[in-house]
Amino acid sequence: MSRLIASARSAFRRHPFVTNSAIYGSLYVAAEFSQQYVSKRWLAQPEQREDIDYATVGRYAVMGTTLYAPSLYAWYKWLDGTFPGTLKTTIIKKLVLDQFVLTPYCLTLFYTGMSLMEGAEDPFAELREKFVPTFFRSCIFWLPAQALNFMFIAPRFRIIYMGICGMIWVNILCYIKRQNLTTTATTTTAAATAATATTIKQQ
Repeated sequence: MSRLIASARSAFRRHPFVTNSAIYGSLYVAAEFSQQYVSKRWLAQPEQREDIDYATVGRYAVMGTTLYAPSLYAWYKWLDGTFPGTLKTTIIKKLVLDQFVLTPYCLTLFYTGMSLMEGAEDPFAELREKFVPTFFRSCIFWLPAQALNFMFIAPRFRIIYMGICGMIWVNILCYIKRQNLTTTATTTTAAATAATATTIKQQ
């Protein structure tokens, strides 16, 4: 066990970028997989159970490993270098920059990146629809999480901490996204039914 811990510490010191990217990507994938497993296998009735959508899991792997992790690594390296220490004013500066600079970037990257990988006709449609409500929810979740991050987590472990928090956050995002899709589908169906009824009546 001690040798394993020593090897992990050595990997963080020698290859911080690769190590953080691999761990963050793994946690990101685990978040989507667990969310699908709970919604499609655990909570679903036996006759409504579905298979895991591994194509979507793969897209989350790309997003978490090759896009999010490098962005977060570069961001926190700059942030910690520019605002070192844990003074109250320093933490407030970091929180403000993190929430109002990094978060809009990450949400834009998430919605447009996933839409492009899904082959959506309009890669910005989901971003326009969900950016504002998602941003407000992120304030509730990430501001306290990041306050703990900047006060207690060593800089070299920030991405892992972000990955653990991100695992929770991605589950929240996926749940909200599926609820929105359900609501949209219901509304669309109702509208189509009403339109059909009107057409029949006119005939």
